Amino acid sequence: MMFLKRMSQLCFKPTPFLLFFLGFYVALSTPEDPINCSSHNTNCTITNSYGTFPDRSICQAQKVFYPTQEEDLLRVVASATRNGNKMKVATRFSHSIPKWVCPEGHNGWLISTKYLNRVMEIDAEKRTARVQSGVTLKQLVEEAAKAGLALPYTPYWWGLTMGGILGTGAHGSSLWGKGSAVHEQVVEIRIVTPAPSEHGYAKLHILTEEDQHLNAAKVSLGLLGVISQITFKLEPLFKRSITYVTENDSNLENQVITFGQEHEFADIIWYPTQHKAVYRVDDRVSIHTSGDAVYDFIPFRSTPATQLQLLRTTEEAVEFTGDAKGKCLVAKTATNALIATAYGLTNNGLVFSGFPVVGFHNHIQASGSCLGSDRNTKMTTFCPWDSRIKGEFFHQTAFSIGLSVVKNFIEDLKKLVEMEPKAFCGIEMYNGILMRYVKGSSAYLGKQEDGVDFDITYYRSKDPMAPRLYEDIIEEVEQIGIFKYGGLPHWGKNRNVAFEGVMNKYKNAEKFLKVKDEYDPERLFSSEWTDQVLGMKEGLMVSKDGCALEGLCICSNHNHCAPTKGYFCRPGKVYKEAKVCAGSGS
Repeated sequence: MMFLKRMSQLCFKPTPFLLFFLGFYVALSTPEDPINCSSHNTNCTITNSYGTFPDRSICQAQKVFYPTQEEDLLRVVASATRNGNKMKVATRFSHSIPKWVCPEGHNGWLISTKYLNRVMEIDAEKRTARVQSGVTLKQLVEEAAKAGLALPYTPYWWGLTMGGILGTGAHGSSLWGKGSAVHEQVVEIRIVTPAPSEHGYAKLHILTEEDQHLNAAKVSLGLLGVISQITFKLEPLFKRSITYVTENDSNLENQVITFGQEHEFADIIWYPTQHKAVYRVDDRVSIHTSGDAVYDFIPFRSTPATQLQLLRTTEEAVEFTGDAKGKCLVAKTATNALIATAYGLTNNGLVFSGFPVVGFHNHIQASGSCLGSDRNTKMTTFCPWDSRIKGEFFHQTAFSIGLSVVKNFIEDLKKLVEMEPKAFCGIEMYNGILMRYVKGSSAYLGKQEDGVDFDITYYRSKDPMAPRLYEDIIEEVEQIGIFKYGGLPHWGKNRNVAFEGVMNKYKNAEKFLKVKDEYDPERLFSSEWTDQVLGMKEGLMVSKDGCALEGLCICSNHNHCAPTKGYFCRPGKVYKEAKVCAGSGS
C-alpha cells in the first residue's frame, strides 16, 4: 500500500496529561473480587469491574461457591438443580459490562471460577493446551510460551478468563486463518449442566469438534451450564513486527477493506475530529529476527489515584460547563502522547527507540500490568477504571459491521463529523474508535460474516439523569451501526439498546436455543434479563424518565431524555430513522 511508505512524524513536549499517560508505578493494587458477602459466602452481591451494570443495579445472590475441580462443580450444580435455585457463573475480574452474571432475585447462587485456575496440560506434541475455565489469558499465553507454543489470536486485555472469553465471544483482530475469535481455536469443552434426578441432577458433557453442540458451547453467554475445562489448539511460538503508521483519514473507508487482508494482526485506531487514522502494520516474521519487544499498553497500566481523580474531575468540569473546545484540547494532548510513545510498545522491554518493533507473540499480543499483586501495604495505584476510587466511568459501545457495508458506515460517520466536528472529542479522550477485524464464525452466536468491530468508549455521568455533551451524536452512531447496518453487538459490552432484536441477526439462533433447552430445560442458568435479550420475554427496552440517556431505551418522547435540561427526543442528523436525545442548541 502506497500510504504505508510515509510515516507521520510527531514533535511533542511533556505536559501534565502526557505525564499522566506515561505514569507507571511499582506499587500495584489488584482489583477486588466483584462478589461481596455479608457473612461467610452467603447474602452476597455481585457487580462488574466498573462498579455498576448498564441499568446501575448491583445484583444479589443467596450464596457463592468457589469450586477448585470438576467434582466440585458437579456437586454444586446438582444441589442447585435439586433445590430449583437459579445459578450464574462469575469470573475473577468480571469485565463484562452487561448483566450476564446476575442470577434472578435474591435466592440465586453464584459459582465463581476464581480457583478453577490451573493449566492442566500443555501437550507440545499435539500442540494443545487444556485449562480450567478460570485460567486467565495471561496464564495461558505464558505457559504456552514456555513450551514453545502460542495461542495465535486473542483479545488485548490479559485479565479475561478463558471461560469468560468463550462466554462472550471475545476476540483480537485478524481476518487470517480461522479469524480473531479465541473460540475458533477450541477443540474440546467440558461443561457441567443440570440433569434429571435419575442422572444425579448434574451431568458432564464432553464436547469435541465432531459434536455439533460445540458450536453452541463456544459462545454460550453462560446460559448452558458451567464450563469446567477447555482444550485449545496452539501453534509454534513466533515473532511479530509492528509499525504504527499515522495518516490522514481521508481514504479510511476504502483502506479499511483491504488493510486487514494485507496484514495478519492489523487494526486501526481512528480519531475522527483530528482526521487521523493510525494503522497497525503487524505481521509474523522469522523467529530468528532480532528483537525482544514488550507491549505494556499505557491505558492498562496502574496509575496513582490522585492522577485518575484529576483527569475525571477535569472531564466532569468540561461536561458541566459544555466546554467542547476544552474536551478537544485534552483529547488531542492525550492522543499525541499515545502516538508518540507507540501506545506502550518498547523495543527491549524498557524504551521505545523506533519502528519496526519486533518481539515474541506472547510479549506483544496482550497486556494489563495494572492487574499485578499488591507490592506493599499502601494501595496507591489502580487500574484506571477501578470503582474504589474516583477514576474512569464510561459507557462502551461495540459492534461489528460486515465488510460489504463498512465503507458506507464510515462515510455516514464522516458526515456526522463534518456537521459536528467537536462531537467526537469525548471519544478521542478514550483513545478514539478502535477498529478490529473479525471473521465469520462456526459458533451459533459468533460473527455471521467477515467484518470490522468498532469499539467506542465515552463519558458516563454519575448522575443517571444528566445528559452528556453531544449526547445525540454518539447515540446516532450507535443506532446507525446497530440498526441501519445490522451491526452485531459484542456480547460482553454495550448498553441494552444494542441487544434489541439481536437474535434475529443470527441464522443459527434456533439451533442455539434448542441446545440451551436440552442442557437446561428448567432455565436455571437463565434470568429475566437474559430471556429479554434472547427475545423470549418483553421488557428489555424500559419506558421511564431519562431511559434514553443510559441506553435503556430509544427515546420515543421527550421525557425519555432530559427536557428540563434542554435535551429533547429528535430525529438523527444523518440517519433520520434514529431517535436521539439532542440539546436545544443541536
